[in-house]
This record gives sequence, C-alpha cells and structure tokens, in this order.
Amino acid sequence: MQLSSRQEDILAIAKTQGRVLVEDLANLFQVTPQTIRKDLNDLCDGKVLNRIHGGAVFPSGNENVKYDARRLMAAAQKQAIGKAAGNIIPDNSSLFINIGTTTEAVGEALVDHRELMVITNNINVANRLRVYPSIEVIIAGGVVRGSDGGIVGEAAVDFIRQFKVDYAVIGVSAIDADGALLDFDFREVKVAQAIIANARHVILVSDASKFERTAPVRMGHVSQVHTFITDICPSEEIRRICAEHDVRLVETG
Repeated sequence: MQLSSRQEDILAIAKTQGRVLVEDLANLFQVTPQTIRKDLNDLCDGKVLNRIHGGAVFPSGNENVKYDARRLMAAAQKQAIGKAAGNIIPDNSSLFINIGTTTEAVGEALVDHRELMVITNNINVANRLRVYPSIEVIIAGGVVRGSDGGIVGEAAVDFIRQFKVDYAVIGVSAIDADGALLDFDFREVKVAQAIIANARHVILVSDASKFERTAPVRMGHVSQVHTFITDICPSEEIRRICAEHDVRLVETG
C-alpha cells in the first residue's frame, strides 16, 4: 500500500486528534465525501486507522499496530533515521540489529558498507542483507513470530550471548516520559536486553510517535544507550536524561 499525499495528511491529523470525520476532511481538502470515504477505507484496510461511524480513529496508544501498518507510518522519518545510523557504523565492524521497522530502515542504509558482520533476530533484515557478498549475515535461532518475522525466546537469547559486537541497533514500541524503553512482547524484550548487554556501542532508533505510545513491558532505559537517533525529541525530560548520561541525541528532522 502506497499512501497518497492526502492520505498521509489524513493520517497525521488522526494521529494528532485521535479521530477524523468524513465531513470535516471533505471541507478541509475541498473534495467530495465519497473521495474521503475511499481514502479512509484504504487506510483502514491497511490497518493504519480503525473505522467508526462517520470517520476513523487512530489506534490507541497501548495497541500494537500491525507490522504492515507500522511500515507505512512515518516512513520518510524512518528512512532518515536509518541513514543517520548508517553514517555512524563504519566498515569492518560487527553489529546486532533487532526487531522493528525502524531498525529495518537501518539495514537498508547499510547495503553499501563493506566487511560487516550483522547478527540479527529480524528475518526481514537478514533477507535484505544476505545478497551482499561484503556483508556476513548471522541469524538467531528461536521462535519466529508470524506477524513480523521477529525471532524471540530463550534460544535467541542464548544465541545472542555468544557474541560481543561493536554496535547494536535497537528499536522500541514506546518511550515513557521517565526514559523507560517499552515493548509488548516479554520474549522480544529478553532478546533486546541481551543485545544491549553484549554491544560496545548501543544505538537506539525511534521516530517521535513512540513518545506518544505506551506498552506494558520494560526493556531498559534511555540512559543505557550511547546514541539516540530520532526525527525530533519533544520531551525536555528525555533531553535532560541524555545530557546527564552522555547519550548523544541526534535529531534528523
């Protein structure tokens, strides 16, 4: 699914206001209600919005949005974040890449690198990078989540603990106001914690929407990472935490 510019605007409004109504959007964009209904149907079919009578709503903050929908959300921001992370990671280095659509954007930014060893529990990253002879891809064993191709569980944790790498690229489902890094699946969190513990330089990648969401499982804290790359950081508290703990904050926006 490729969003039109109007659909991207509708999604941004829904994200800000929580919901959108057909009549309001038709007046705003100066198009017919039928045109807006088609836009909303496309967005709801793509699981980006949820349909209600007369409009649509943005998924609630504690709902784990489906993988295909997450790939569409903030796509340009994720691409910029991926490039910024790729600029930090040099040739001839080893790294972990964990599960997430933003970490997959980092993987895309690494295709021109040379002599990399990439260890990942993300099938999508492994499949993207495996065709490049200058990149050695090592994939963790464990339970494969059908929803997004993530490999989780104790077998993956044990596998990760065999390595000590130069860099780790991690993503999260939510960032709490106190700096806590949160996720939905405790099995994924265990793997991410092992990744953080076995990397010399941890790079957290997250677009600004993660400041607006919540999730039930604590993965770690912003103070545990070395570099935090986002499109924009709206939280002064997160800025303070980064400054106090020598976390380099990179804003691509």
